[in-house]
Amino acid sequence: MLVSDLSVKLGPLTLRNPILTASGTFGYGEEYASFYDLNRLGGLVTKAVSLTPRPGNPGPRIAETCGGMLNSIGLANVGVKKFISDKLPFLKQLTCAVIVNVAGKTVEDFARVVAEIEAAGGVNGYELNVSCPNVKEGGMAFSADPHITASVTRLARQETDRCLIVKLSPNVTSISEIAISAESAGADALSVINTLVGMAVDIQTRRPKLATITGGLSGPAIKPIAIAKVFEVVRAVKIPVIGIGGIMHLHDVLEFLITGATAVQIGTANFVDPDIGARLVTELEKYVEQHQIHKMNELIGSIQLQQC
Repeated sequence: MLVSDLSVKLGPLTLRNPILTASGTFGYGEEYASFYDLNRLGGLVTKAVSLTPRPGNPGPRIAETCGGMLNSIGLANVGVKKFISDKLPFLKQLTCAVIVNVAGKTVEDFARVVAEIEAAGGVNGYELNVSCPNVKEGGMAFSADPHITASVTRLARQETDRCLIVKLSPNVTSISEIAISAESAGADALSVINTLVGMAVDIQTRRPKLATITGGLSGPAIKPIAIAKVFEVVRAVKIPVIGIGGIMHLHDVLEFLITGATAVQIGTANFVDPDIGARLVTELEKYVEQHQIHKMNELIGSIQLQQC
């Protein structure tokens, strides 16, 4: 029987497999612990953590669309102190990688959150959320300017030697320019992509379906865009890229890996099928065995462009 190695590296961090859950869709992990053994995952990315608690945006803040979902949660979270006291003890028990998604209103906020969690210990890395489209302060504005992206990354880098990931927005003119700025400032990996700005209207009330009018579009509708952005960013930087956007089945995972993503994050699909993380790990194990793949690098970036 072929014994395949599914492990992948994100800078200093080794994942046992390339399947991660996406921030904002998996709570702080404990919410999904009754569905399957979370240690089957390569890792989980927590809900955003900011310096102070955030109530998030007013409702309604979720709306289904054709092939996707709009959200305007607004980075609602318990704040870093309550995260450390109430959420971190559970996360410390896990043997899969734990990556904390970090949000901030100012450039300095990100580094302060990282510093507080570093002092508490028990996590494997950080994902800097410089690209949320649903908040008025910070959010997407940070990832629309390469200089600000670099400043956020550089300050956070000074606070940790653990894996540092920057989550990029597709809502910019040149995502590769922003990617290069994050890499040059010390990022170990990049998450590509966050949600796209979208809008839906209730034809009965003639009002927007979200209280904030626009929100972040996720789900299968954005997968081709996400694949294209991963393709672009992989060719612009030397650090690993994590593919995100509309993954529902194993063939979606394989598309991202073949395009060049080193790992993937599962987002909206967690709401449809809470077991999907473990299922995709099992299906990936079977796939590499059936196709005689010994290491994930045989699959990652194996796209054949000369046949186009």
